[in-house]
Amino acid sequence: MFHLTGNANVKAALNGFANAKILHKFYVSIAAMPGTILDKMAALNAFSEIRRRRFNAALRPFVRTWPWLEIGRLISNRAGLKILTKQGKGPFHVDSVVQNLDKHVSGKLKVAAKKGLNAVYGYEDTTIFSFKEAKRLGLQCLYDLPIGYWRTAHRLLQAERQRWPEWAPTIIGLNDWEEKLLRKEEELQMADKIFVASTFTANSLKEFPGKLAPVYVIPYGFPPVSNENRKYEDFTNGRPLKLLFVGSLSQRKGIADLFSVVKDLGDKVELTLVGSKPAHTCDVLENALVEHRYIPSLPHNEILQLMRENDVFVFPSLFEGFGLVITEAMSQGTPVITTDRTAGPDLIEHGKNGWLIEAGSTIALKNAIENLLQNPHCIADAGRAAMATAKLRPWEMYGKELAEAVKGGI
Repeated sequence: MFHLTGNANVKAALNGFANAKILHKFYVSIAAMPGTILDKMAALNAFSEIRRRRFNAALRPFVRTWPWLEIGRLISNRAGLKILTKQGKGPFHVDSVVQNLDKHVSGKLKVAAKKGLNAVYGYEDTTIFSFKEAKRLGLQCLYDLPIGYWRTAHRLLQAERQRWPEWAPTIIGLNDWEEKLLRKEEELQMADKIFVASTFTANSLKEFPGKLAPVYVIPYGFPPVSNENRKYEDFTNGRPLKLLFVGSLSQRKGIADLFSVVKDLGDKVELTLVGSKPAHTCDVLENALVEHRYIPSLPHNEILQLMRENDVFVFPSLFEGFGLVITEAMSQGTPVITTDRTAGPDLIEHGKNGWLIEAGSTIALKNAIENLLQNPHCIADAGRAAMATAKLRPWEMYGKELAEAVKGGI
């Protein structure tokens, strides 16, 4: 198994594989294991990026690092050396860094196969070399698709460019170059099993022009529930309904729809946004942000705190493989309004522990928020139900279910 950074779902998968005794090795660029110098550096603000690279101490025997190009990428980004991270030319562009790790892993497979390795688990855009070598050695190729299929994305997001042309600079999902798209296709074709985290992602693969391996839908887990006795503020006394959005400020996330609805609702609502702006300047986005509370970034624990301070989490995404912010908000007792193009349908029972709306419909989004303004008691009821849902599916369950699915047939 390998991944460039090792995010929450990767770590849960690792723990599940290790507990099931099927993990051979995990290759990652940088790993801050407990007690190491890197782990101590992670406590300093200047090295906050390393905090994301922390791993469970029990994984130490399995973790192997390959940090050199990733260190170059991080330094280049911090120093603003864009020429070094430029697509197609920069030695530290993320695609180059990922391919370098992939090649490194592929070179380890022959020896590992002699020691009993029988499958390789990799993620979209990272597996072309290791999968080719795995096929040559007769190993199974297990493919994880964290976000939906690219052809479906292009179709849906192209429609957004026409619906909201002034927001087109924020839609970067249509900018992948042909070589990268061909690699995506080849990776999928080599897969013996495909793992996705939502029904929406699974359905997006129906647009693949050919036959695919079996697809397994295994939703991610929830963070721990923080406060089951959360108190919900009364806003019937005239204060606005506090709405929160967390995510990249792109129309892929439905941000134009959100701004449009909030503008119509006026002082009935108060919107806070946390997320990075797109690389290309978008005047309409800049003008909209001035009207609301905007925070470029926050540490993860502060985002969870902010979720607890708001009434409703709004995530009107138009193309989302899962949407970890959904589970994060629910675990904090903040009910979520989200669309049918996220993991929402897999996690939310409409009207009970959150609300589902049609993607790309400002009318549906406005109606959902207005319903809460008219029925404020629904927020506390849905928030408590959201926490109950979160308690039933911790991250450990995702790791266990994924390991069970992987074990079948390998």
